[in-house]
Amino acid sequence: MLAALCLLSGLVNLSGCVPARWPSGDPKSLTLLNDSPLNTLLLESRHWSLRFSRAAASRHIAVLGVIHPGSGAEALTRRAARDHLDGVVLDGAFAQPLRNAVRAEATRQKLAVIELPPRQEISLDPREPVAGTSDALWPGIEIEHGGKVSTGPSSAPWIDTNTGFLRFLSAATSAPVWIGQRPPPGNVFPVQRYLLAVADAAIANARWIVALDASLEQSLLARQPQALEAWRQINGYLRYFEDHPAWRAANQFGQFAVVQDIASGGLLSAGLLDMLSVLHKTARPVPVRNLNDGSLRNTSVVLNATGSLNPSQKESFARFTQTGGKLFNPPSGWSFPAVSAHQITPTPKQVDAIQPLWEVTYDATLRKNFGARTFNTSTIIFTIRAAADGRQLVLHLLNYADYVSEDIAVQVTGTWKKATLYRPGEAPRNLPVYPVQDGTGMDVNKIGILGTLLIE
Repeated sequence: MLAALCLLSGLVNLSGCVPARWPSGDPKSLTLLNDSPLNTLLLESRHWSLRFSRAAASRHIAVLGVIHPGSGAEALTRRAARDHLDGVVLDGAFAQPLRNAVRAEATRQKLAVIELPPRQEISLDPREPVAGTSDALWPGIEIEHGGKVSTGPSSAPWIDTNTGFLRFLSAATSAPVWIGQRPPPGNVFPVQRYLLAVADAAIANARWIVALDASLEQSLLARQPQALEAWRQINGYLRYFEDHPAWRAANQFGQFAVVQDIASGGLLSAGLLDMLSVLHKTARPVPVRNLNDGSLRNTSVVLNATGSLNPSQKESFARFTQTGGKLFNPPSGWSFPAVSAHQITPTPKQVDAIQPLWEVTYDATLRKNFGARTFNTSTIIFTIRAAADGRQLVLHLLNYADYVSEDIAVQVTGTWKKATLYRPGEAPRNLPVYPVQDGTGMDVNKIGILGTLLIE
């Protein structure tokens, strides 16, 4: 099984598998993975072969055969076993009978099964090897027709990001989270957009399944110098996160909690969590399934964005308010409009439904620090996590613009003595810290694409 293969490559478990869509079945192409953290390749059926599988296995690299919905799916599963693949990936919207048939066949063939379904069909069962989907946004600042920058509710540039959805998903399941969006077809992107895609997933504790545009794939396989340099940078960003496993092990942090479930838009991008991110607010997702006294600990404000609570959860809310916590509920009779299976962002009707919650949220968080705040960061989204012992904070700053962001101020709650700035390809740098109201401040001179503050 795939988990065993990851053990062979020195990884602890499936959470250490670093995936990519691989564009070739030529064993010689595997030399492109020299010095790369990538160890799990998703391969289209036209590239499958026993020769490739054996070459990959000799490098301790897993090979997963991609299967798309269709009548030949069961036969492809049997072929994957004959070609000595390590597992199959069900990529797309499979009807339940076909999904069951493929999974049963894969079990008979002793193949691992990973599913990348539409967002609303993602399994939150922690026994699944991966929680993932291919339905995602290509990260970047949204540009309207005519080249004008799109703006959000705060008039700041609107950022296309998967971080809100991924933070909800990683809070809802303990399974590794993969996101498999491809570059929009017909586009040729500079390497910076690929670095952004790597980081957009990683700062939310997920992994992007690396996928290149057709032009870059061809240039890379031809070993053209510019493509090789782009590939080196992409692998550098992957390694940046893989070299710091403690960052992934840290917990989502914040004194402001947003309670959601799938039915109320938890698996949508551009929802409440992303709106708050664009406003540089710390908001911690609490899936309804995890709502209890423990998940509300160290929380001062809760926004309840769902009406689906059981008696025990309502009692947790009651105890929370009795001890001084502030709870904001939706209007009486409110419900979030139904979410369709292939939906990844809110519809206009759903945006209208969010509006009363957004107004309450905005008022509750205005000029308040619930964990971290940043200034002079109109094109930056940050995420913050805390070590289990509470002695370290990890704050990622991701710049979605194609220009450098400068003179950034960061304020975190609590008293901290040390801040270290990490940037890909650079030596760590100690930053002076200074007291601010209710916390500690530090200044970052510039962020090109990504910077990480380790605060102790």
